Amino acid sequence: MRRILIALFAFALLAAACGGDESEETTTTESEAPTTTTVAETTTTSTVDETTTTILAGPPSPLNGLPVDDETLLDQRVMAVKIDNHPNARPQSGIEQADAVWELLVEGGLTRFIALFHHTDVDYVGPIRSGRPTDPTLAAITGDSIVISGAQDWVQSIIRSKGLKIIGEVRPGTFRMSHRSAPHNLYGDTIALREYATGIGVTDEGPALPLFTWGPLDATEPATEITFDWSGFQSPITWKYQGGRYLRFNGANAHTWTNRDRDVEEQVGADTLVVLEAPRYTACPSGSGSCVPALDTVGTGRALVFHGGEVQEGTWARGTHDIPFALSNADGSVLEVPPGKMWMMAFPAGRPIDW
Repeated sequence: MRRILIALFAFALLAAACGGDESEETTTTESEAPTTTTVAETTTTSTVDETTTTILAGPPSPLNGLPVDDETLLDQRVMAVKIDNHPNARPQSGIEQADAVWELLVEGGLTRFIALFHHTDVDYVGPIRSGRPTDPTLAAITGDSIVISGAQDWVQSIIRSKGLKIIGEVRPGTFRMSHRSAPHNLYGDTIALREYATGIGVTDEGPALPLFTWGPLDATEPATEITFDWSGFQSPITWKYQGGRYLRFNGANAHTWTNRDRDVEEQVGADTLVVLEAPRYTACPSGSGSCVPALDTVGTGRALVFHGGEVQEGTWARGTHDIPFALSNADGSVLEVPPGKMWMMAFPAGRPIDW
């Protein structure tokens, strides 16, 4: 019954997407034409494990579809934490514990992450970095707050206009670490941040709906190595299917995470990759401030789901910024997303993705 209801809701979202976008409190320039780049081919040997469909043993997480042992945790708020991805911010910490992660474009061709903590908490996550106009259009799907290390005034106005409360550098929820220099040294404790959120009136409720409709992948072709050219200004990002999950590489180098004591370092990985291609534009303030890249995540676009060394292609649609993306196949049926640790990308439409 739950799956039927969710599927019906997904079809409703597709219909709602025809309603158009909301007005932004920014002036924007036309989308930049995609640059042409050549991604060097690499030869990788990987073993694709045979995948099987697992029946969930407990209530599914709305963020990744995996069973949650303590059902009461599903009632608590989602803490969305903006994570730095500058080379000086790596290896990051805490992102491996997140229930799901968003990745999106910022300046200089770099990306940043929004780590989502719902039924999971971590006492050391970061480095935390500043907000951008696209952030609230993703974070508002699952909650009404976002943890950032600041932002330009006009960007903060956009975040608040989308109904999100901003949690900045607060004590004891955030703290600076001496082993790195600013601005790459702000970290957080999601338990302490939850307590702070209560004090500023953040809704203490879980997501109203799951991010996607969970189910097996109706794969169309193999995809054991996927390369994303986010901008043409940085090395492409590659995800390789190894050991039953996808592992992340920055160019030829493994992308790793570390713990607080920095005595453990392991590669960033995910079970399922969801790619939502969206138009890129340049968001600019009406007054003082500098322009930044942004993505239009309301409307429709191409969707790709990678899982188990395979891929399924479809489309996404939604009518407003605060509801989940509805994914559909070419025939209009619901594109189901396999449960697992989720890595989601709001990816600039027109940029190369190769597998």
